[in-house]
Amino acid sequence: MVSSDMTTAEPPAEDSGGVWQALAGGPGGFLGSLWPLRALGYLLAGGVLGLGWLFLAVGLVVVGILLLPTGIGVVALLCVPASAAGLAGLERRRLRWLDPREAPSPHQDASAAEPEESGGNAARRALRSLWRRTKSPATWVEFGFAVPNALLSLLDLLVAVLGLGLVASQPFALFTVLGGDQVMYGESIVLTEPHQVLPWLLLTPVFAALACYLFAGLAGMRAALARAALVGPRRERELDARLTEVTASRARLADAFEVERRRIERDLHDGAQQRLTGLIMTLGLAKLDADPALVAKAQEEARAVLTELRDLVRGIHPSVLTDRGLGAAIEALAERSPIPVRVESRLGARRPAEALEVAAYFAAAEALTNVAKHSGASHATVAILGGQALTVEVRDDGRGGADPDRGTGLTGLADRLAVHGGRLRLSSPQGGPTVVRIELPGTDG
Repeated sequence: MVSSDMTTAEPPAEDSGGVWQALAGGPGGFLGSLWPLRALGYLLAGGVLGLGWLFLAVGLVVVGILLLPTGIGVVALLCVPASAAGLAGLERRRLRWLDPREAPSPHQDASAAEPEESGGNAARRALRSLWRRTKSPATWVEFGFAVPNALLSLLDLLVAVLGLGLVASQPFALFTVLGGDQVMYGESIVLTEPHQVLPWLLLTPVFAALACYLFAGLAGMRAALARAALVGPRRERELDARLTEVTASRARLADAFEVERRRIERDLHDGAQQRLTGLIMTLGLAKLDADPALVAKAQEEARAVLTELRDLVRGIHPSVLTDRGLGAAIEALAERSPIPVRVESRLGARRPAEALEVAAYFAAAEALTNVAKHSGASHATVAILGGQALTVEVRDDGRGGADPDRGTGLTGLADRLAVHGGRLRLSSPQGGPTVVRIELPGTDG
């Protein structure tokens, strides 16, 4: 399968860099931002989630052991690692609070690889899904994260409570004294009057700044630990590989554009320009001799130039695509094809964006060219489907065995689609049939 996917998620401008960059930006920018509150929220939510999962896991283990002879206990025990996977999913979502980088789930690839199961009742399907999730290696990695995370959640809550208590200590001391009670700092310092508390109250901003840095530091370390355990080096390598492929795709596309520019320049120089030069000379001779034969020849030359220019312009951007849309443009391609091509168009009333139509048109043109040159097919079918996504499927009855590495233009075709966040899917077993599926999002950009 040839696949090229350019979809990317850009973090909001205010989130770029994460909590560590905010800490490095200096006290003015950090303390005046929402980062301390976000870090405090991260710690409080993490503490609640971690301890909540611990109580749930202990309850499931107890129920599982007690009901093990009935079979229900087995299900309860299987739910323990499965619940850890659920906790890990929440933790990956919470990483967005402090870290704008993508945190994909390792279960996405596994679920895509599993065939859909529709047999049996709902209970059987749920049990099969639970078993698949439990036997996944990623689930046990997440379970290994959940157990120490539950213990570290106590630290999260403790630091959050102590930090808030430190900030509120002096205002609370003032209210205590105003209520008629006394506040003691050791045996030697006893505060009984409001004016005695006011100097201590001036320490509140200092305590607040210390608490903010404490919250952010601990939250940043906890988020880094969660990313290392739940995203891990493998997923980071996959993201790096995807970025490398995107960069290479763009470089290949730039090279292809340069080659196409030189081809157009060569065609104009060797074709239309030479014909126009000959036409000018013929018209000059006709003017001198008033020869009807030369005039007729000049007319033929003019028609040939016009035809050549039309063919050249059609290769750059066919006018029928602009005037009548993708369906009509591909039907025009089918009419010029050396093999019979049937077009089935279900685009609907709303046309796709012009850039998507152009990308789909030239991808379909390249696919039909490959069919005519390499497949040995007797006929082909092009199906066009609109809606939330634009899909063009080219199917032929040829010999199959299409290989992107043999220079059939499929790699360049995938690169053209990648610019618009689209992808190319290829199925071409030996003996055929060959199916090229062009998929583009419903909106460009």
